Amino acid sequence: MSEGRSGLVWVTGAGGLIGNACLEVAASGGAPPGPRCVGDLGLCARGLTRPEIDLTDFDAVDRLFAAERPAGILHCAARSRSPACQADPAGARLQNVEVTRHLAGLAEAIPLVFLSTDLVFDGRRDGSTGGYREDDVVNPLSVYAETKVEAEALVRRNPRHAIVRTSLNFGRSPAGPGAFNEELAAAWRAGRTVDLFVDEFRCPIAALETARRLWALLATGRGGVFHLAGSERLSRHDIGRHVADDLRRSEPGLATPLRAGSLKDYSGAPRAPDTTLDCTHLTALLGESMPSFSAWLAARRRASAR
Repeated sequence: MSEGRSGLVWVTGAGGLIGNACLEVAASGGAPPGPRCVGDLGLCARGLTRPEIDLTDFDAVDRLFAAERPAGILHCAARSRSPACQADPAGARLQNVEVTRHLAGLAEAIPLVFLSTDLVFDGRRDGSTGGYREDDVVNPLSVYAETKVEAEALVRRNPRHAIVRTSLNFGRSPAGPGAFNEELAAAWRAGRTVDLFVDEFRCPIAALETARRLWALLATGRGGVFHLAGSERLSRHDIGRHVADDLRRSEPGLATPLRAGSLKDYSGAPRAPDTTLDCTHLTALLGESMPSFSAWLAARRRASAR
């Protein structure tokens, strides 16, 4: 952390899935009420939510930054719903690109970790079954992914700053359904059958696992590009089955109908068939392997049964 600054770390998007998970990880450090500190890292989380400050109000952000002088930023805020980005590209670029540009400028002398996505890749390499590395060529297929690529280019300008690409994250979003598991649960509670592709692959991970590693990366002060996702390559349909099994244990009797589909029969907007990530780089840096999604769910169930 930078000399002359406190250990206060801004967590943008604290009302969202991963931002909130970052606050939960901080709280688990056993800190007293007030700024939530992260174990022995000497870092304290300061969550920023939209009701408190609009990150597109750059003057207000400037004033808050000058007042609080944070020692680092975990930038999790984004417009991340792809349909909303497709419908309003200008709004998506304002929130995903221009906000990132402004924060990166303010954070010129301090570490910043920017959260990006596996969807910067098109998933269509010849002979590929995913496993994208950090230096592989990006080719976004949606407005959302395009804005992340643009924002990544801004973050890359500062060697202190890090880009973390992640995949589908499992967890709880305080501001409403945002995680893929929450969207599936909402559909099933509404009595709908969910259609999921058997030939579209991701590497899901729990948001709390992502958050722990974001804090650890920030503490290293290392910049660059890193991949952070689960170790398991799963189809959308397989992910749905895992989520359904997990949900039925907490809500016995809930119907969770799944229907298998294929990208071969799909005629909508372009979709990336396999954006699974190779996370060797971050695993080596942190000295900790990435979790298997199915094993993580099983461990969570065992812990709750004790």
